[in-house]
Amino acid sequence: MLFSPNRRQFGVVLTALAAIAIAGKSQAGTLDDVKKKGVVVIGIQGDNPPWGYVDSSGKQDGIDADMGRAFADYLGVKAEFVPLAVANRIPALTTGRVDILFATMAMLPERAKAVQYSKPYVANEITLVAAQATPITSNADMGKYVIGVPRSSTQDTQVTNSAPSGTEIRRFDDDAATIQALLSGQVQAVGANSFYPQRLNAAKPELGFEPKLHFMALYNGACTRLGEKEWNETANKFIDQIKSNGKLAGFYAKWMKAPVPIFPDSVPGVPFTVQ
Repeated sequence: MLFSPNRRQFGVVLTALAAIAIAGKSQAGTLDDVKKKGVVVIGIQGDNPPWGYVDSSGKQDGIDADMGRAFADYLGVKAEFVPLAVANRIPALTTGRVDILFATMAMLPERAKAVQYSKPYVANEITLVAAQATPITSNADMGKYVIGVPRSSTQDTQVTNSAPSGTEIRRFDDDAATIQALLSGQVQAVGANSFYPQRLNAAKPELGFEPKLHFMALYNGACTRLGEKEWNETANKFIDQIKSNGKLAGFYAKWMKAPVPIFPDSVPGVPFTVQ
């Protein structure tokens, strides 16, 4: 059964996750614990190139994987990756299954009630994508089609809030399943990140998949648990370092095929430091 959260329900879920985060802190590893065992456990997406994905050899790859390995080097430990579905990212962190998230975590005020964001390190854009021949020019047009989204993602929120009442929205477990639903004809459009058109057109170039509606520009940050000041400060110092030494520019050139954007000093409702 598919779950269709509205904004209020989504907020209740995230508030509950925040409570779990506070209750579970005693089980979570400190930085000293991580350095003693020599491994930092990093939550990452497993199916969303070029952000995070598992390659043909079984190795975690993508810009978030490079970020995670660089962060492990910064700590002087090894990186252990845990691939996560979209809906499992916050629970994996708040319950102590992972130490930190480099997992395409768009900065949203609702999420900031459940996790602590770092400074941003990558930009993204959320759109509605469909084949060139699908006539969608306004939010109202979405009501004529079945729309696919990854469950509990930013795309889910934007499509849910923008589509007319009664629009059929199908929610899938992850980005790969959402993309496949469009390719197979289960849906006629999808809520997408910046790289959906590239992936879709690689599979079916004759359909000319393209952004139809632009919802919002976003920034992604690393996420640690609420109130854990040392983790947050360490993540921010790491991001400052790779911005200044050119390493982030290298990751951007490799994966995003673009220069590093100018990041905002603040995002409304999303603190970059422990308050």
